[in-house]
Amino acid sequence: MFNVQRIECNPLQENCYVVSDESRECVIIDCGAMYEEEFAALDHYIADNQLKPLHLLATHGHLDHNFGNAHMFRKYGLKVEICVEDQELVERLPEQARDIFGIEIPADQPSAGRLLGNGDVITFGSHQLQVLQTPGHTHGSCLFYCAEEHTAFTGDTLFRMSIGRTDFAEGSWAEMEKSLRDVVAKLPKETIVLPGHGPQSTIADELRYNPYLR
Repeated sequence: MFNVQRIECNPLQENCYVVSDESRECVIIDCGAMYEEEFAALDHYIADNQLKPLHLLATHGHLDHNFGNAHMFRKYGLKVEICVEDQELVERLPEQARDIFGIEIPADQPSAGRLLGNGDVITFGSHQLQVLQTPGHTHGSCLFYCAEEHTAFTGDTLFRMSIGRTDFAEGSWAEMEKSLRDVVAKLPKETIVLPGHGPQSTIADELRYNPYLR
């Protein structure tokens, strides 16, 4: 069994997840922490539970899911692991900050670490997360799926009763439609959906009620 701690981050209310098991090894998924209190919540949870962070994962390269990458590198020595198609996007975080958010962040952001591809496996403790690529929101979007725990971290591909936007420069409705049909809809119905924003859901509920999957 694994434990999932959700920390809501930044003005876009992004979901950062800390996932751990009995080994006390953990992964951090989509570290959107932007403010000191968000960094403190993350660090205190890790310290209080005596966790050992092994991986920093990103479902895609947008800034609201990667605000905290520099902190994670300084504090834990972790570089973000992201699908290769979003490498350039995550390495242009200062430009994203200026162009989209109208703010400045330090230019010396850490480069990406391991570049992921479809079917790759992330291991921590006694658990594995499988990388399932789901382009559409960005070309390098993916979800992290744990078959043992019937859980999928879906980023901005799938939300409760909705999906991520495809009208950004790096988005594609055609790709999103294919990802929903060929990847998301084929996950087991009992799969718990932990999205990049908003509350959790299940694949069964999304197949039944989400207009984009019906």
